[in-house]
Order: sequence, then structure tokens, then C-alpha cells
Amino acid sequence: MEVKLRGVTKDNWEACCELELTAAQQGFLEGNVYSVAQASFEPTLVMRAIYRSDRLVGFLMYNTEREELDGYWIYRLMVDRRHQGSGIGQEAIGLLLEEMRQLPAATCIVVGYHPDNHVAHHLYERLGFIDHGDRFGKEMAVRYTF
Repeated sequence: MEVKLRGVTKDNWEACCELELTAAQQGFLEGNVYSVAQASFEPTLVMRAIYRSDRLVGFLMYNTEREELDGYWIYRLMVDRRHQGSGIGQEAIGLLLEEMRQLPAATCIVVGYHPDNHVAHHLYERLGFIDHGDRFGKEMAVRYTF
């Protein structure tokens, strides 16, 4: 499987907005259209389209400024419902961690997710993110350290 991260551009942003979650995941993430709008007003946010071979299969967004827990935050990870369960999310996060490692003084990457999102919990745990008990509103936050 060849997974790559590419920029979100005028040529693929609409297709990113058309990616879908499963019905059970609907309450866990904002829609990608919200993320595209948010990134247009917050210049420190970076969007990435996830491709498998040359097919758009997911979306990521992260912040290039440190925030809570003195870390850089991953704001979004979503893989289209038709492509879930094949390791794309794991590959994409691995690539994203390599990219984020290049940020100034990057030592900690944080991601927040709904505590009922067991798929996300197992994914981040498998990748080495650790739950230190941090909670922000309705989300739990886990940390990855370099």
C-alpha cells in the first residue's frame, strides 16, 4: 500500500469535503468542510489530503504553533468510510509525525478525540501516544513524544 500526504489545493479541496465517515462516527469529528473553512481563517493550520496510490482517501489537519500541553496538535484525522480498516490511518499518522517532527523544537505531538471513539483510541495507542489523563471539554488528549 502506498500512502502519501499531499497539500489541500484548489484542485482537491472539494473532494476532501466529500469524504464520508460511517454513521457511528458522525458525532466524533467536524466535517471536512468546517476544517477547510477553519484553516482559511487560521494561518497556522496545515491541511493534508491522504492518498492511497493516486486515490484521495482521507484528510488531516494540524497546527504549526504549540498549544496546550506545550505540544503541536493534530486537529483532524479522517479516512473515508469506504477505505477504513486497511491501515491507511496508521500509515498517514506515521507520515504526519515525520512531517511534524520538523517543526521548531518539536518534542510533543498531541491529539484529542472523543472518549467513545474506540477506534481512534486503539490507533493512537498502537502508534505510541500515551494517555496522561488530560481532558479538554468532551475530548481526551493523548501525547506522542519524540
